[in-house]
Amino acid sequence: MTRLGFLACADTLPGDGPRRGDAFEHDLEVAALRPALAAQGLELEEIDWRAPIAAFDGIALVMLGTAWDYQDYPDEFIAKLAAIEERGVTVCNPPAVVRWNADKRYLDELAQQGAVIVPTLWRRDLGRAGVQDAMAHFATDRVVVKRQVGAGGIGQHSFARDSLPDDSWTMGCPCMVQPFLPSVVEEGEFTYVFIDGAFSHGVCKRAGPDDYRIQSLYGGYETPYTPDARDLAAAQAVVAALPFEPLLYARIDMVRLPSGTLAVMEAELIEPYLYPEQADNLGELVARAVRARLPGGS
Repeated sequence: MTRLGFLACADTLPGDGPRRGDAFEHDLEVAALRPALAAQGLELEEIDWRAPIAAFDGIALVMLGTAWDYQDYPDEFIAKLAAIEERGVTVCNPPAVVRWNADKRYLDELAQQGAVIVPTLWRRDLGRAGVQDAMAHFATDRVVVKRQVGAGGIGQHSFARDSLPDDSWTMGCPCMVQPFLPSVVEEGEFTYVFIDGAFSHGVCKRAGPDDYRIQSLYGGYETPYTPDARDLAAAQAVVAALPFEPLLYARIDMVRLPSGTLAVMEAELIEPYLYPEQADNLGELVARAVRARLPGGS
């Protein structure tokens, strides 16, 4: 069988060590992909992205999988992907895509292509005064501050006028500031999964009772979601605005603005969870797209 790699990190891989609270998502995704890939003559192997480069000998294609700590080591991660690619391994999604997508300033490029994005301020760092300035800029009483290179809601903060950070607080890294959108809590965040450029399935992600963040790490949960034609067209327009040929996978996360328009929260092209439990045939779609990317594939 042709061997494929599914990249992970130490605390998403199964084993004896402690695992992240959302590592069950790694297990769900592998369980959805492995049988469908095997039916195409493809053997899926879980590999720590920090494994020695020799671990990729004989691997034909690598998916970025659940390398969910890459944001703390972006340069090292991209260099490793480039080294894997130099050995003749197909990397999905490619290092050039990762380099573009790792810094969330890509949102400005999407906006220049006509995509609607959540209003955003970019800052090299941020303190209490900067939070207040952002509230004034957006004419809002609540903002969300995120790492410019980050993932999974880690290191994210929400501040309101009555819960400002201390004078000594700083974000400590390049960051982005956005107005808090009530629709995230009231309606949820909408996810659109695309495989090989074609829409696969939708998911509505909701926050749990004790947090505004929708990731499972913070009590968030998901339900199936069938978008109407207008909302699906909005997500498809984002995919069309990407400066790449159709990718093996893309996850577009969107939220509704007060105007009712859907806006891009994230275009997840690196290691997005693809919500296989909300899809009927994710494994088969991915398997066909992977096969087409291998030598002699069709």
